[in-house]
Amino acid sequence: MIKRHNNNINNTNLELHSDSRGYIVDLFYNDNINHVAKIVSVPNSIRGNHYHKETTQHMLITKGYLEYWYKPVNSKEPAKMVLAEQGDIISTEPNEIHALKIGPAGNEFIVFSQGLRGGRDYELDTFRVENIIGNI
Repeated sequence: MIKRHNNNINNTNLELHSDSRGYIVDLFYNDNINHVAKIVSVPNSIRGNHYHKETTQHMLITKGYLEYWYKPVNSKEPAKMVLAEQGDIISTEPNEIHALKIGPAGNEFIVFSQGLRGGRDYELDTFRVENIIGNI
């Protein structure tokens, strides 16, 4: 799991260009993105509790917040959690179990996938697991 804010491009190969009109900031550069989707969630819902063997996903939080729970496949340790708020980008590598606990105001995010995840391929690289979220 990698967490960064969309305006924090320090220590990356991304660039920010600004002038009197505002700015343009790279979210990805030279990445092979195969699918992009908008996900809208109702308040207090749970998403995920799965992993992908080959797909990497990047979630850009555009509204609200969520708890992002994660742990490696086959780990006996409890899952860890980071809070993802508007503007944050969470990247999920293959073989990382992840689950999302949506905040009380609901949530929206854009997910950028490298690998199988869209259209007819939606479930081809998705492997369901038991709930990993603590305190539920």
